[in-house]
Amino acid sequence: MRIIFIGDIVGKIGRRALAVVLPKWKAEHQPDLVVANVENIAHGVGLTRSTLEEVRSAGVDFFTTGNHWADKSEGLDLFSDKSWPLIRPANWPGNVPGSGWKVIEVGATQVAIINLLGQVFMHKTCSSPFQALDAILKELPNSVKVILVDVQTEATSENTALGFYAAGRVSAVLGTHTHVGTIDARILSNHTAYITDIGMTGAVDSVIGDEPEGIIATFLDQLPRQHEIPETGEAQVNAVMIEVENAAGRATAIQRLDAAVVI
Repeated sequence: MRIIFIGDIVGKIGRRALAVVLPKWKAEHQPDLVVANVENIAHGVGLTRSTLEEVRSAGVDFFTTGNHWADKSEGLDLFSDKSWPLIRPANWPGNVPGSGWKVIEVGATQVAIINLLGQVFMHKTCSSPFQALDAILKELPNSVKVILVDVQTEATSENTALGFYAAGRVSAVLGTHTHVGTIDARILSNHTAYITDIGMTGAVDSVIGDEPEGIIATFLDQLPRQHEIPETGEAQVNAVMIEVENAAGRATAIQRLDAAVVI
């Protein structure tokens, strides 16, 4: 099985860049499954029905999220609709809508997709992603061998530790959240694909997707501002492509896919 996993899509420019690049990647690489992190697709914070439909039309099959999953009420309502191929962090506190993992059918193969949120340096209070992963793996049917984990962490050490902790028990541990792609894509010793952060799909001339001016001003005077998202210009699309043995769930390859396009 060949899987393309796309880093955090940020705003309209990210959605439009994906619509240009993804069809080309699908024609070239012929993936069986395309997954994207969509917690920032609606002007950088949260998601809406129309923005989800836009990226689904571009060719995305399944959606993961992160710490901004509930930031828009319209998007929050979608998590109660089980027909959406959409999950939120499994270790989020309280009795909240949605699920933190799902098992989907990809051809004749069952694939589990799990969403986790880190604890270090995060503004949200959630339970241990390590313990949450253990609980989910115990609940999964033994027949499910292909298991993908999207981990949103602020600290690279937390993500790396989780990668080694999960190695041999899942097919891939893929980091999102920082919007800065890392160069450590590799197969861990127990046949688990790993990367600390895939990166983002959004404006190149930005601070993790936002207009630089407002971010710089806040660093200078510490005053709160609404940060704006560029809507035109050069955009990047960051992703990884993973190859997994269906029967055993073992990853055999992982590589970065990176593209740039002017919107």
